[in-house]
Amino acid sequence: MSVSSLPMLNTHFSLQPSLFSETAVIGKESENERSIGRKKRMNLPCVEEVNRSNSSPHRLLIGSPKSRFLSSREEAELCLCLKEGARIEVAKLRITELGEHPAIGNTSLDKVLCNTRESGERLAHEFRGLVASIAAGYQGKGLSLQDLIQEGSIGLLRGAEKFEPDRGCKLSTYVYWWIKQAIIKAVARKSRLVRLPGGKCEMVAKVAAANNMLRRRLRREPTYKETAEVLNVNVSIIRVISERSRPPISLDKAVTNHGHITLKEIIPGPDEMIPQKMVERQLMKQEIVKLLNTLTKREAEIVTLHYGLNGETPQTFKEIGRKLKLSRERTRQINGIALSKLKQTSIIDSLKFYVDG
Repeated sequence: MSVSSLPMLNTHFSLQPSLFSETAVIGKESENERSIGRKKRMNLPCVEEVNRSNSSPHRLLIGSPKSRFLSSREEAELCLCLKEGARIEVAKLRITELGEHPAIGNTSLDKVLCNTRESGERLAHEFRGLVASIAAGYQGKGLSLQDLIQEGSIGLLRGAEKFEPDRGCKLSTYVYWWIKQAIIKAVARKSRLVRLPGGKCEMVAKVAAANNMLRRRLRREPTYKETAEVLNVNVSIIRVISERSRPPISLDKAVTNHGHITLKEIIPGPDEMIPQKMVERQLMKQEIVKLLNTLTKREAEIVTLHYGLNGETPQTFKEIGRKLKLSRERTRQINGIALSKLKQTSIIDSLKFYVDG
């Protein structure tokens, strides 16, 4: 199919303005009246108020507008139109970057892209019930139902672009996994303060279900090993999942009964040190000074500069030699002699305490 013929594919149908505004309308007014009349005659509860409500995305789970189902041919045309539109968008971007002019007129391109948008809206309209049913299973995980439906609709259109009718698979079966994957990724990306990989998010739900089952059976908190045996996975995986699925603690949380001290007030910063560490560092500096005093002035200077014992950036033998007017090789030799002397002193043993500690 040529690009020039694409604008004629889907002009026989008109699409509704958006996914959520369309769910507020249920068929025609006459169909509503006939439905309400039948329910009144059968003494069934009337849902006219529900049908007319457009404020809640839960409306998608209650019912859907009266519309005929798409045929396989129509589904194929809509998906092909989406695929061609995506291809043209990429081509236009490349042409713009190269500074060239498209071979097709802008009017034809705009018409194809308009058909692409209409095709996406039509598919979103027809499959909104499938998207809503999948999204409903992920409620309570940090995203609202409306956000879940929106993410699922994005996955629906992405799957429709990849759909190949010749494979003999139904479109609803194919896009089901694209919708589900898009929702899972959205939950993993947006619902947590600290992001978890998509696979880990699914594992969190399995671990939580296994823990709940074991609590009811054992009447106590299960161990990592017991949960791992139920899920047939390694204990280390359960430990990592359990630790990373804990909710974050606010730094403004009070740590005393009266609430005068918050958590951030007692956590040391990256440049702060507890008194014990400060004392240990001071004592270690004194031991290093004693150690360097066993060397000659030149040996002590080379060792200090090479290992950064003065708190500065360590220097190479070439840099030290240039500073002391020595060759690089001679500087290396003096450093080796100094290290041999230090290994023979008894003061070196006192420094092992700080290294091992």
